[in-house]
Amino acid sequence: MKTVAIANQKGGTGKSATTHALGAVLAAEHQRRVLMVDIDPQSSLTEACASVDTSGASLAEVLGGATPGTLTLKKIILELSDNLYLAPADLALAATELGLVSRMGRENVLKKALASVADTFDVALIDCPPSLSLLTVNALTAADAVLIPTQPQAVDLRGLRLFLSTLDNIRQELNPELQTLGILPTFFDSRLTHHKEAIGAMERAGLPLMGVRIGRSVRVAEAAANGETVVTFEPKNPQAQAYRELAEEINQWLSNN
Repeated sequence: MKTVAIANQKGGTGKSATTHALGAVLAAEHQRRVLMVDIDPQSSLTEACASVDTSGASLAEVLGGATPGTLTLKKIILELSDNLYLAPADLALAATELGLVSRMGRENVLKKALASVADTFDVALIDCPPSLSLLTVNALTAADAVLIPTQPQAVDLRGLRLFLSTLDNIRQELNPELQTLGILPTFFDSRLTHHKEAIGAMERAGLPLMGVRIGRSVRVAEAAANGETVVTFEPKNPQAQAYRELAEEINQWLSNN
């Protein structure tokens, strides 16, 4: 099983929507067995995917806190559709993070949990919190690669530079094999000069941009409110096609690694 962290310390970059859409396309159109892992206490991905109450049966109970969790990862996984599964989050993950601070081997807790299901799935997609928290560090330590959604505007580029610096630290101290799949521009509008300028600035800086751009569409939010991705909610929407192109790139990486 390969593991991809979908991460950025900045909020509002479309991490959850990207995780959901990418997982759905990899599962349905590329026949990959996909485990989506929601490690964000805000539980946006879980709320978009599952209509069940996950309190008492979420990653909080798997990871534990100052002491190990009481459930195995297999016990909490929900089947969403053919080939697509979810390890749900819950607000209790906020307390988990506080407890992990005092735990030996705290950066490797998620990695050990994922190892228990490595033979069951082709890929795990981790939806990370919008922070450089211990939960995010756990995700980056467990991951083979990281995908970085970002809005193409000045305030996001400053946060992006900090996050890239954090990735260098993770490689030096915890996960030397961590790859960067690329930076994924989200909410992109080609009519906006500052969006085009931000893309140009990233290109001139030699940053690893993905070949696809995810545009802004109200349909993405509407799909999440209906428990779907835009790919199934409105298959002909331009953003649905953009996510298919992204999934093609990720599927190619999975085939080559």
